Amino acid sequence: MTDRLYGYMDWPRIEAVVYGEENCPREILGPQEIKNEVLIQCFFPNANGVKVDNKKNGKKYDMESVDEAGFYAVLLPAKEVSSYEFIVEGADGKKRRFGDAYRFPSQFTQQEEEMFRQGVYYREYEKMGAHPMMVDRVRGVYFAVWAPNALRVSVVGDFNQWDGRVHPMQKSMSTGLHELFIPRLKPGELYKFEVKMLNGTTFLKTDPYANSREDMPGMAGVVEKVSGYRWGDQAWMKKRKAAAPKSFPLSIGQVDLHEMGRTEDGDPLTYRELAGKVAEYALAGGYTHVGLPPLMEYGDETGPYATSGYYAPTSRYGSPSQLQYFVDHLHQKGIGVFMDWTPAHFPREEEGLSMLDGTCLYERCHEGEGVHPIWGTLLFDMASPHVRNFLISNAFYWLECYHLDGLRLDDVDAMLYLDYGRKPGEWTPNMYGSNENLEGVEFIKHLGSVVRKKHPDVMLIAQEDGYWPDLTGPVDDTHMGFHYKWNNGWTRDFLDYIHGDRGARTAHHDGLTASMLYAYCEDFILTLNDRDISSVERFLDSLPGEDGQERLDNLKAALGYFFTHPGKKYLAFHGDIPKDAADYLKGLQQFYKSHPALWDADGDPAGFEWIQQMGAEDNIVAYIRKDTRKKDVLLILCNFSGQKQEEYKVGVPYYGKYKEIFNSDAIAFNGAGVVNPRMKTCRKAEWDGRPYMLTVKLPAFGITVFSYQSV
Repeated sequence: MTDRLYGYMDWPRIEAVVYGEENCPREILGPQEIKNEVLIQCFFPNANGVKVDNKKNGKKYDMESVDEAGFYAVLLPAKEVSSYEFIVEGADGKKRRFGDAYRFPSQFTQQEEEMFRQGVYYREYEKMGAHPMMVDRVRGVYFAVWAPNALRVSVVGDFNQWDGRVHPMQKSMSTGLHELFIPRLKPGELYKFEVKMLNGTTFLKTDPYANSREDMPGMAGVVEKVSGYRWGDQAWMKKRKAAAPKSFPLSIGQVDLHEMGRTEDGDPLTYRELAGKVAEYALAGGYTHVGLPPLMEYGDETGPYATSGYYAPTSRYGSPSQLQYFVDHLHQKGIGVFMDWTPAHFPREEEGLSMLDGTCLYERCHEGEGVHPIWGTLLFDMASPHVRNFLISNAFYWLECYHLDGLRLDDVDAMLYLDYGRKPGEWTPNMYGSNENLEGVEFIKHLGSVVRKKHPDVMLIAQEDGYWPDLTGPVDDTHMGFHYKWNNGWTRDFLDYIHGDRGARTAHHDGLTASMLYAYCEDFILTLNDRDISSVERFLDSLPGEDGQERLDNLKAALGYFFTHPGKKYLAFHGDIPKDAADYLKGLQQFYKSHPALWDADGDPAGFEWIQQMGAEDNIVAYIRKDTRKKDVLLILCNFSGQKQEEYKVGVPYYGKYKEIFNSDAIAFNGAGVVNPRMKTCRKAEWDGRPYMLTVKLPAFGITVFSYQSV
């Protein structure tokens, strides 16, 4: 080595590189302009020799071995840095080309770093993780991860023999970000991050922002570009933006991709293959949207609601571009797509989010209170602005990169209540001495605020089984920002009622009617979900009736009440549906969507009026539904008894004609035909506290709907 080259060597930093402890490698390994020369240094463990190929003049320069571990250096006769590559002769004698990762600057702007520092970088997914891109006319992959307490983080993969010394990342001391652009890498590469702690402990971690993961049970990230898909759903997106908030029919059918079909070899169908089947299912059932479980990557033992890869669509059904095709196809068929999302907790996995940089980074540090009391998973540290931003950015990622129409937040209770699932003494009150999780509340309101601002045409749905007030509505001092809340209280009460026989129904009549006492305190979605009715067959078997026909009639009456009760709809019928039930459901869906009275004023008390709600002995209820302009007015009667009524009297508030437009007992629905074929004019006679009375036929276990026309 020449004395001149020797004099430029920073031996302590070289030693840090060799021993894998350098966290600002760009300062030592990046090219340095020195007078009329350029100092180039590199580290290739076990190399037999390295040359620099100067792309500007086409000359190749031998590099000198500075450290036998594989550190090389050379002084090039040039005034400024130009494009170059390394030609490395390996221990096997083969020569390979590599770009210099350390001649490329950080791709974060000062503004982005400041936004990240403050926890308001809502599109950090565009830089965090692994992104194929071109820098200074060189193609490669840019990596970034947040690990503020790590001594050093490296990118490892087949491209560097999984050796953490080869590609240490540049650490920003002010943000804790580690980043590096590696030239010549392409999509499809497997990679992980190697983390080294201050005590010397080294371990591998999966990229929290990986856009794709290898097939389970592997945990490596896969370099994937998600921004190149050419969408064809412009008409859907335009229509979505133009839609008036909430004044539209919303009927969501739950879809389990795992049950939708398999190949002859027993493997799951791909997203692309499933697209047509799901669209066919939704169109046949009359649904406006489908609801999907979390499609993020998860472990086989934990299930999809224990998300481990928040930015990676599960590879069980294919690639990110295939999932984009799936959503695109449904949109082009006029079907919206919701997905369940789990921002409350994540699983314990050795290479996952837990202890990412050797410390409690994403999880709450408290050993007891940082663990989900039911699932044993880890609760996110909502006090950390970076953790909150990780989740908000994740929501934006799914809404923007996959065009989802909304997210249903699972397990909201675990974010709102400090004592959720805990006994006295197992939780610590907040500063005010109460059980509200103030950080969780702040996260939810922050999420609701920015989503409503940036994406006013998408929906956030809360699955919360407690009694937290004002979950829905624009964010203010009390409201949390959700668009809808699952009405699980209605579901429990209604199922208790509908599963009973005549006597039990009489005793539990308030379970049928109590929901209207609180129907307008939130914007609700009524649910008949898989935790209650995992299949139509199971639901039918649970209903009372002397034979299959009576149980089918009970099902039709139950669904009729479900679709005519205020609130949007979420229905989960798994497996094959008997033809009679399927035909009825499709007809009911069409009826629901075509009558604004059933959805236009869901959140307005003026859109509903009880006519009869106290008839416990008869097991009959009657009510009026109206749209906001009162142009569509419906009289609805539900007979939950096994006794048909030939001349049933019901009071009505408006004088005019009433025409039966829907009857669950119609011959078209394989019913007995107890219908009202002729239009009826009410007569002036006080009944049910109304000035007019109507006499109608009611089928046993049936629902009858009349439209009103003034005269």
